[in-house]
Amino acid sequence: MPLRVTDIREQPDGLLVQRPVPPRANLVLLLIPAVFLLLWSGGYAVAKVGLRHADPLTFLALRYASALLLLPAAVIFWPPFPRTAHEWGQVALIGLLIQGSYFVLSYLALSCGVSAGAVALIVSMQPVLVGLLAPSIAAETVNARRWLGLLIGLAGAALVIYGRSRIEATSVLGLALAIGALGFMSLATLLEKRFALAVHPISSNLVQYTAGLAFVFPLAWSMEPMHVEWTPEFLLALAYLVIGNSIIAITLLLAMIRAGEASRVSALLFLVPPMAALIAWVLVGEKMPALAWVGMLIAAAGVALAAMPGKSDRLRTT
Repeated sequence: MPLRVTDIREQPDGLLVQRPVPPRANLVLLLIPAVFLLLWSGGYAVAKVGLRHADPLTFLALRYASALLLLPAAVIFWPPFPRTAHEWGQVALIGLLIQGSYFVLSYLALSCGVSAGAVALIVSMQPVLVGLLAPSIAAETVNARRWLGLLIGLAGAALVIYGRSRIEATSVLGLALAIGALGFMSLATLLEKRFALAVHPISSNLVQYTAGLAFVFPLAWSMEPMHVEWTPEFLLALAYLVIGNSIIAITLLLAMIRAGEASRVSALLFLVPPMAALIAWVLVGEKMPALAWVGMLIAAAGVALAAMPGKSDRLRTT
């Protein structure tokens, strides 16, 4: 009987071994990408709402500090922490790249007037950049079929953003900041896979948010008036970003990266722009024309093609 989801492990002889995964685990593995996609995509529009009431770096510092107040409760599960100073440094480096670079530049881009959809589109180019760098950094092979899927996904994402009538990415500085965020997130994805650290996502989040807060707070203190309007709208946005993005989504992202090839995991981000557009339509009334819905379908097809296992994979079932 064919298995829908399998556990693939590398053996000392270089072959990949395919093992059955229990049915309940199958369901969890199938739901993780969908939950991550929903939470991550909603973060762009919600961040835009929060930035109406707070300076960008101050907003991020509050987000990281709030996450660090909640995460220690999960330590009761005794997740493994880094064992050596070298491992601590690697986890902290990933934290600086994601929390101290990707999110900082993304929030600054949003505060410069770049739309949430435009930022989502630029970051969705990550799989292409990961595909270019994966052979040299993450020791992965990206075949022609996967390249085709990545390019189709990018075209679909671009079509979604193009079809939205309210996207105006006119700030050159903002666009440069968004492109910088793309680069740092791509590098973090590749290094996370290359390091292959045996650190639980909860432990990883604790270290990474500590590194992010240590980096962002001094910047906010020295560069901003640290203005915050404690409105209900701001508190709801902060709660969503802390629980939905900072804890759940990042944990799922790290878990997916460690479970599969970096380029395949990154291909999931091609669905972020159309999903972000859909959430913005529901949340703030941004309309999506028919052309954008066509782009959503194209992006989904590209993701499916890029993530499809190839015949060249050397597998043997045990």
